[in-house]
Amino acid sequence: MPNLKFNDIVHLGLSVSNLDASIKWYEQVLALQLVNKMDLADRSVAFVVNSSTGLVIALAQHSQGIKGDFNEMRTGLDHIAFGVESKDDLDAWESHFSSLGVVHSPVSHMEIGSVLVFRDPDNIQLEMFWRNPS
Repeated sequence: MPNLKFNDIVHLGLSVSNLDASIKWYEQVLALQLVNKMDLADRSVAFVVNSSTGLVIALAQHSQGIKGDFNEMRTGLDHIAFGVESKDDLDAWESHFSSLGVVHSPVSHMEIGSVLVFRDPDNIQLEMFWRNPS
């Protein structure tokens, strides 16, 4: 195999049912900042960015979008996990989610690390994940 590699994920693209509601949710819940919003022929797209990592999430509302909430049981995306630096960070996120009324799991621990699961307005499963360095 050739020596092929890549550094990281530059952006994620997510289809949403209500662009304005999703922008507000990602700004409030994940503290992302709206950097651009545009209307294209077949969709409206907003780009929100994590200012500390540079990760961009492109939120797209398609004019011919298929109705219904996200379901990880359908072939395709299962979930997205965002990394945190420590287990204590998971507790801080859990408190933040609770203060905003965001439904979430309790922090769960396993050998590989610890996880806090929550969902966006379209039911896309998201996680805050601390990877055990050992």
